[in-house]
Amino acid sequence: MGAHLSRSGADDAQLILPQDKQRAEGKSAFEDTVDCPTCQGTGRIPRGQENKLVAVIPCTDQRLKPRHTKKYVCVSVGLCLLFSGLVLFFLFPRSVTLSELAFQSAYVAFTPKAVNITVHNTLNISNDNFAVVKASHLGVQVFYMDTVVGSASDANVTTILPRSGGKLSFKILVSLTDDGLITYCKSPSTKIHIIFLRIQVSMTVYYLAHFEQVSLDTFEYLDCGTNSTTPHVFNASQ
Repeated sequence: MGAHLSRSGADDAQLILPQDKQRAEGKSAFEDTVDCPTCQGTGRIPRGQENKLVAVIPCTDQRLKPRHTKKYVCVSVGLCLLFSGLVLFFLFPRSVTLSELAFQSAYVAFTPKAVNITVHNTLNISNDNFAVVKASHLGVQVFYMDTVVGSASDANVTTILPRSGGKLSFKILVSLTDDGLITYCKSPSTKIHIIFLRIQVSMTVYYLAHFEQVSLDTFEYLDCGTNSTTPHVFNASQ
């Protein structure tokens, strides 16, 4: 019996010593660590707070370093720049120009104190924008030398499609009251009675949410002694 007890005591001593040694080793192993702030060092979280606490992820976790982050950022920036460039390209305001007047016909009527000429013209409008242009409020003034001899206006709206051109027809009543000019136009000895007229054209255009005023200053010649129905265009630069 004594031998049995002494052997049992020896076994207990052998069991206790490793546990104490293990505790000592565990204590030294946790000296360089801190408690988890989300679970308060217990290794477990209270029941019912699963959706309120945040797990601690190591900084070396690959989930924090996506493999294609730079590629995604570069592609996103490139797409934004491309989209912005396309928007600027299509919505950047371009010019709306009025071309030279195209003379269509002139009808002459003599009175004792004037020579009245009804001139039919066609105005060419060019739209270089990628948007519809609405042209309105046409104003025309005709000068012989420095004297206004005729005018015309038209408030109708004309629509010009994107990247295209349109035409606007109108007529002007020119009245010549100078005595010398009347004699020249009525002279039967002169076969061709050419006079030069200066024409100023202005128009209001609306496109891309703003209004703009466009103008044209040109010259036109016609025969003030007879009717003319032969179209021609006079270029002021010639």
